[in-house]
Amino acid sequence: MYHDNEQRKESIQACWNCRNVCQDTLFNICLDMGGRHVEERHVKLMTDCIAICQMAADFMTRRSSMYDAICSACAKICKACAESCELIGGAEMLRCAEACRLCAQHCSDKHMDSKSAAA
Repeated sequence: MYHDNEQRKESIQACWNCRNVCQDTLFNICLDMGGRHVEERHVKLMTDCIAICQMAADFMTRRSSMYDAICSACAKICKACAESCELIGGAEMLRCAEACRLCAQHCSDKHMDSKSAAA
């Protein structure tokens, strides 16, 4: 399932970091700033990202056999959230986008690992 225990730990940490950065950014930056920061689509993406990152970390932590499905969704949502944050701009939003992109990379790697192992 996992090629390397250290790789798994890094992926879990990337998911938790993304979740925490997105949550902090949403509640302590976006809600305070208003305007584009609180547009419905952006807030929903950030909320989705927070939830899926926690779920992906949980699935990997318990070594669920279904983690690849969650990690695939996590990568897709994190990429979309990163794009939304980058469009809004500003240092805090770019910090959030960076965390999202790192998590997406780890989750894409997890998804790819499971597909190559199944082949």
